Amino acid sequence: MMDRFAYTAMTGAKHAMGQLANTTNNLANAQTPGFREMLSMYRAAPIKGVNADSRVFVVDTTPGSNFDQGQINVTGNPLDLAIKETGFFAVRRPDGHEVYTRAGNFLIDRNRNLVTANGYRVQGVDGDIEFPAAVVDVRIDQLGVITATLEGQPESVPIGQLKMVDIEPFELERAQDGFFEWLGGELSHAEWVRADQGSLELSNVNVAKAMVDIINQTRMFDLNMRLIQTAEQNSRQANTLISLQRN
Repeated sequence: MMDRFAYTAMTGAKHAMGQLANTTNNLANAQTPGFREMLSMYRAAPIKGVNADSRVFVVDTTPGSNFDQGQINVTGNPLDLAIKETGFFAVRRPDGHEVYTRAGNFLIDRNRNLVTANGYRVQGVDGDIEFPAAVVDVRIDQLGVITATLEGQPESVPIGQLKMVDIEPFELERAQDGFFEWLGGELSHAEWVRADQGSLELSNVNVAKAMVDIINQTRMFDLNMRLIQTAEQNSRQANTLISLQRN
């Protein structure tokens, strides 16, 4: 009986620590543009079998992400973009895989390519987006069409069009680098997705809720650890009583 008690408490403590890690990660990314809150839950799973009717283990449910839109801040930076409602920007990792993000804080790197904050190349409808060296002004309309004014030229020139995709969020999987992957390969450009230039979508993490969750998850971990200690004490007392009876 004691092993059932201890194992149930042990699995509860383990998953409480997992939830605490996710909540801490959410809180650390509360100011990260486009970050989607990580969700994690667990449930009780009864064990079926002979003499196992009283066993209930704790297991993870399918983890996911909160895709509610975050607050939109106007920055005035021409390379900052915020997607309206649904949709994602397409970027390409150095390994060649296309991934998706809501973070629109883009930069122009030393090779004149449009990149994310961590250096991944932002994808256009026709591939990488590259700027001429003499750009003095960049304009991006709601469809993602990019034009630029070059030094010494009165008229703007076309640069390309951002690739923006639309997909049901539950079809995406969060990767270790924080971007989202579609296991079916690469998505096609969605003409109905709209973006605002000079704005940036912030994280959708609720800081106050995350703080409360950390307190609750810490208490849950402590409670399960105390249960394990109680199970150990009960086991020792039972062994002592058995020894006395044998004597």
